[in-house]
Amino acid sequence: MEPQPGLDQFLAENVKGVSVDAQAVLAHVIRPPDFDDVSPDGGPQANTVPLQPVQPPPSPPYYLDVGAFEIALDNALKDGVAGYVGQLRQSGQILFTKTLEYAKRRPQDGDERWKSNVQMHVASVSKLMTAMAMTVLLRDHNISPDAKIIDYLPDYWAKGPNIEQITFRDLFNHTSGLSAYYLVDFDRMKSAIAGGINLSDHGQYNYQNLNYGLCRILLAVINGYINKNLYWGLPPPPDPVNDQIWDVVTIAAYEVYLQAKVFQPSNVVGATLDHPPGCALAYKGPHDTKHGWNSGSLQQSCGCDGWHLSVSDLLDVMGQFRRGNGILTQDEAQAMLNNGFGVDPLMGDQALPAAFPTLAGNLYCKPGNWNNTDNQDEQSLAFFLPQDMELAVFVNSMVDGQTGSTNLFRELVKQAYVDSLLPPPVHHL
Repeated sequence: MEPQPGLDQFLAENVKGVSVDAQAVLAHVIRPPDFDDVSPDGGPQANTVPLQPVQPPPSPPYYLDVGAFEIALDNALKDGVAGYVGQLRQSGQILFTKTLEYAKRRPQDGDERWKSNVQMHVASVSKLMTAMAMTVLLRDHNISPDAKIIDYLPDYWAKGPNIEQITFRDLFNHTSGLSAYYLVDFDRMKSAIAGGINLSDHGQYNYQNLNYGLCRILLAVINGYINKNLYWGLPPPPDPVNDQIWDVVTIAAYEVYLQAKVFQPSNVVGATLDHPPGCALAYKGPHDTKHGWNSGSLQQSCGCDGWHLSVSDLLDVMGQFRRGNGILTQDEAQAMLNNGFGVDPLMGDQALPAAFPTLAGNLYCKPGNWNNTDNQDEQSLAFFLPQDMELAVFVNSMVDGQTGSTNLFRELVKQAYVDSLLPPPVHHL
């Protein structure tokens, strides 16, 4: 499509902080043709543990037998996945790194073994980074998490019933009442806002990628990358180029902001929404003889999915977030976890508590899952553990016994951790 007269000037005058030109806008495809052939996280149906209050650990608390956990983790995964990489750190120091088999399997895809620096699409673990960035954004603009999002949505979007009730906290906790097919793109988000919500659904936990997808729209408006009243063309009818402008600008704004506020403070230089050649490929399982699946660039669903990171990258971010004070202060980071922003509940179908109690203390987790119609799968886990520990594990297939986008992988790793806790040693006088 040829650039329309005045579009470049319009963009130059109305888009700030990101570089967007008319050619990029007009060439942009809001929904790529292969985008509907994938399945992201399964959502709330995977949270099947009965809801219970978070209890404090005994005093003194149990501690992790690191050697036993390393063995238990390997035993839980080694026979049921195409390959994996996992790393455990304490106070930023590596306690162990475990790997199995190939990020790209041989013979069909070459011979790239799993290492801690091999990137993979981390799927919904991207929500953790989005929550960090949004917490910084709201703090810096003096906006409460309980503020309504309607003031920061595009003016030209139709607002359905009760949209004015939704807060930022609702998005972060999946209690907005919004619903859409789990895949998210600009059109689906716009349609969901136009459709509105039932008041009976507002405040009820319902895991929807849509909630975090909307964050990139809100981020771009709040930080001044785009004015909420920006409109190209003369309505009605709506000019499709206007949607393309908003999609391109908000994707670029999201990426620029997260690079500056999350990845750069963590000294992570390779984070990308694209799929570089060295990234792991996804397989159905340990005996998959098909070529691995390249899930490709996922910028259209950024906010809820899309980031490609290595285990080392992810742990660098988690460590900086938790104790480095470069993203948030330590108190702000802990409050974000306690509020359930960017992490999933592990105890039932309620948004809170986000912490899972263990004999060593509370743990927090964000899982990610992204698979195609052949059940070739890429899954990631980010655990904030007691004793100032963080754990990241990637597998590039489903795990044995998994059906669809469930959290069996998360449960296997969590159980390996719980089973490796020991009581404190008894000191005799």
